Amino acid sequence: MTEEKHCLFTIFGATGDLAKRKLYPSLFRLYKKGKLDKHFAIMGTARRSWTNEFYREVIVESISGLIDNEEQAKRFATHFYYQSHDANDTNHYVVLKSLGNQLKKKYDTDGNQLFYLAMAPQFFGNIVHHLKSQHILTNEGFEHLVIEKPFGSDLKSATTLNKEITQSFAEENIFRIDHYLGKEMIQNISAVRFGNLVFEALWNNQWIDNIQITFAENIGVENRGEYYETSGALRDMVQNHILQVLSLLAMETPDNFTENEIRKEKIKALQAIHKYTEKEARENFIAGQYTAGYFEGEHFSGYREEKGVADNSLVETFVAGKFLINNKRWQGVPFYIRTGKRLTEKGTRINIVFKNIPKNLFVTQDQKTVQSNILTIYIQPTEGFSLSVNGKEFGPGFNLEPIKLQYRHDSDVLENSPEAYEKLIMDALNGERANFSHWDEVARSWELIDMIRQAWDNHHHKEIPSYMAYTMGPHAAFELLEKQGAHWIWKPDEWYVQRGKLNRY
Repeated sequence: MTEEKHCLFTIFGATGDLAKRKLYPSLFRLYKKGKLDKHFAIMGTARRSWTNEFYREVIVESISGLIDNEEQAKRFATHFYYQSHDANDTNHYVVLKSLGNQLKKKYDTDGNQLFYLAMAPQFFGNIVHHLKSQHILTNEGFEHLVIEKPFGSDLKSATTLNKEITQSFAEENIFRIDHYLGKEMIQNISAVRFGNLVFEALWNNQWIDNIQITFAENIGVENRGEYYETSGALRDMVQNHILQVLSLLAMETPDNFTENEIRKEKIKALQAIHKYTEKEARENFIAGQYTAGYFEGEHFSGYREEKGVADNSLVETFVAGKFLINNKRWQGVPFYIRTGKRLTEKGTRINIVFKNIPKNLFVTQDQKTVQSNILTIYIQPTEGFSLSVNGKEFGPGFNLEPIKLQYRHDSDVLENSPEAYEKLIMDALNGERANFSHWDEVARSWELIDMIRQAWDNHHHKEIPSYMAYTMGPHAAFELLEKQGAHWIWKPDEWYVQRGKLNRY
């Protein structure tokens, strides 16, 4: 039988897009599974002057695609209460505390509280200060704080924010959320590595030529232009998502598969990443910004034409780069990364490119090269694995051709698998932090990113490399690999170019 969780949730930013698209559907999934039942309440708060009734209508609308019947949705929505709130007004926390005390008694929450900060980070420090000063924190049960990114905008601001938060919450009660860490295939990286001798035995610089991590989005910045102008792809994607994935790929084998041991090895991996000088950062990291383009006959605007974006903006919507790791396992193996908006296809995948056999019997005058073995981990939109191996080409002769051994989860599995936020909320309720970022990981990530940012800021005074909408980045991103005799494995744009649906240049 499923164990029901007792908890009072307080969601700061309850009227926002994140809450409606991710948090409420995820809470409802937990409700349907019985993990939330009779002993939970959600106190939503934001600046808007909503009533409980209107708030509950929003909740029902946000879960409309998941409900079995209207009665079920209404029953779930009765657990939601709304309180208009100014994060900077001390008196408002007094009102929150009063409502919270009533809900704790009504729903018998055992004093457990989960605070979810789904709003702008400039409010984080002030909110947690008031939670403590107004005695909303009581130590009656567990009291966990979940924080959305961005956690600061550089190492200095992140350090200041962390000091503010840790005055009210101990590190073990802080859950810095990275929704990619809740995805099934991200969690499967460890299963592939440590559950299969065939891969773990080869997981080093003796056998691996390079590793490629791609986080591609085919949408533009949409209505987030103003946010993106203060962030850019480097801060928005590389500092958190990509470096978290890289640490999982690069870490040493933990002594056991527990939260503390996993975190220890991830931090070691991040600490081992070579911190570039400004000159090295310019040589190894490429920024880009999408311009207008045509894709399948449709015109798409450039970044500078998007709402909320400056006409002369130098903000990057694309990043490609190379990380190096200074340890025995990975010395000499480049970790290539790229991420961007308005790329050809939406997709997150990892390519492990193995070295070729030094003396291959099948390299002949007819076939001068043999394709490398490549392990691909598909994270989204499909999930699964493929392994490219060489087999004999059908017919006379003995030329080799690549054969893919692959497995993708079918649609039923994808439909029924827990959504990333559902997993992470459940982890936060259980106090399990393996899939959340520790402060030491955040701090090291900012150290690495700040140098790249500094190098760009001192160099991109008048212009930034560009790429046409729906292509896979500026020329320099391809040249970065070509200079070292490598190439990007995933080239979704080629299919469209060959069929006349995309002009790359």
